[in-house]
Amino acid sequence: QLQLVESGGGLVHPGESLTLSCVGSGFRADDYVIAWFRQTPGKEREVVSCIGLSGQMRKYSDSVKGRFDISRDVPRKTWYLQMHSLQPEDSAVYHCAAVSPVNGCTPLFRPDGERYLRTWGQGTLVTVSS
Repeated sequence: QLQLVESGGGLVHPGESLTLSCVGSGFRADDYVIAWFRQTPGKEREVVSCIGLSGQMRKYSDSVKGRFDISRDVPRKTWYLQMHSLQPEDSAVYHCAAVSPVNGCTPLFRPDGERYLRTWGQGTLVTVSS
């Protein structure tokens, strides 16, 4: 059974950095594209980053481009989201999600992109506050 478990969230000050981890089980690392999305109460999910099957394609939303970096450790089936220059508007619950390789990363960043998210973990809370 496919499972994803996120960790690494916490409380940080504006301008600081944080690295989130996502550990997968029940599938091979090259079975799925992995994306990170975030959600805050009353707002829609926002896909912020995605890494393709080969690890070569890495895409980011405009809101985090240049500040966030997605990576992976294939043998450990662990994906990371390094977040730099965090701002209060980055506060959210962050989830990693499996995406069918048939769809890939590109459609995730369309207005209806969240419908391509197949399975995700319980999330980890990131709070950016002074």
